[in-house]
Amino acid sequence: MSAALVTTLLCIGYLVFTIDKKQENFPVPVVLVLIGIGLSFIPYFADVKVTETLIYDVFLPGLLFVSAYQFSAKALRKNAGIIGLLSTVGLGLTVVLVGLAIYWIGGWFFSISLAGAFVAAAILAPTDPASVVSILKKSSPDKNIADIVDGESMINDGTSIVLFSVLSAMYLQSESLDVFAALGEFLYVSAGGVILGITVGWLLSKAVHITHHKDYQVMLSIVLAYGAFQLAESFGFSGVLATVSAGIMLSWEFSHINKEDHYREALSGFWSVVEPSLLALLFLLIGIEATKYLSWDNWILAILILFASIAIRFVVVGSSFKLLAGKQHSAIWKKALLISWSGIRGSMSVFLLLQLGAMGNGEIASELISLSFSVVILSLIIQSLGIHPLSKMLDSK
Repeated sequence: MSAALVTTLLCIGYLVFTIDKKQENFPVPVVLVLIGIGLSFIPYFADVKVTETLIYDVFLPGLLFVSAYQFSAKALRKNAGIIGLLSTVGLGLTVVLVGLAIYWIGGWFFSISLAGAFVAAAILAPTDPASVVSILKKSSPDKNIADIVDGESMINDGTSIVLFSVLSAMYLQSESLDVFAALGEFLYVSAGGVILGITVGWLLSKAVHITHHKDYQVMLSIVLAYGAFQLAESFGFSGVLATVSAGIMLSWEFSHINKEDHYREALSGFWSVVEPSLLALLFLLIGIEATKYLSWDNWILAILILFASIAIRFVVVGSSFKLLAGKQHSAIWKKALLISWSGIRGSMSVFLLLQLGAMGNGEIASELISLSFSVVILSLIIQSLGIHPLSKMLDSK
């Protein structure tokens, strides 16, 4: 992409963010995606090429670091049980159930293998809080809900990549599933990413004390965000989990020093500009890229799969709360419904879709990619727009 194109997209993003001054009138990512879809019909934007590498190596580390760095260590401790359960066992169970649902529902419309259905489920498993967390914080009286949605999404991104790698190999290369090998790979990739991220985050949180110049502290945070990601990937670990762990570790270390406000001021000043810039570019590019894959033949099936996946997530989330809280929690299912609806598909799902396209052989994955892209776009629009009225309706009951 040219510098002129990037500048144009940033200008569009600026206008959208500026119109919604209070950040509460509409979910900005949805508007950006819809504008991106419209831009794709303009010749100047028609040749834009969005690759999985661009999303994974450029956008995700920065966005993940901001979410992790801003995530409260206190909130993480308070909700560690439900966040950990939903982003690991809960995610795996969701992939299995959604995969079976896609296989059954999809069979009414076209021929789809069970392996292909599980791949689609893995693509749709990771959640993206960018569209909803700010709305949840303002509209829901239970502030824990936003923390759970945000925390789960940071961790399940790493889990979903491992599941996708195993299932896509089965789908594209007709490999058989070796449960123990898959579990071993999951543990290696996940644990390695977390340990490396915590280590790097701790080291750089100490290194920040070497200089009191705010500009250099910001430089160090950039090194941490992208360095932890690339270092983990070079060892075959999860770069996603490494960056998230490093950001949380840095935040935790800062909360235990006397000059916490001094260090956070410079970093927040920088990343509060970077985050909306990355979001504007990413969601505009997603909209532009999506039109290459969307098919009018898929929409009924995509709607059925979307609502089936929300229903399954509701059962998984509610059961997880029930398992941890027992009968002590009086509003388990109300909270589960809002968290389930907040499980919007976004940047990570698009990355996995593009990666599947790059891995695919000829037309083997084209129909699956088109269907999954349709579900992602519908999820962004329908679920994002429904968050505010749903939270208000549940609060009134």
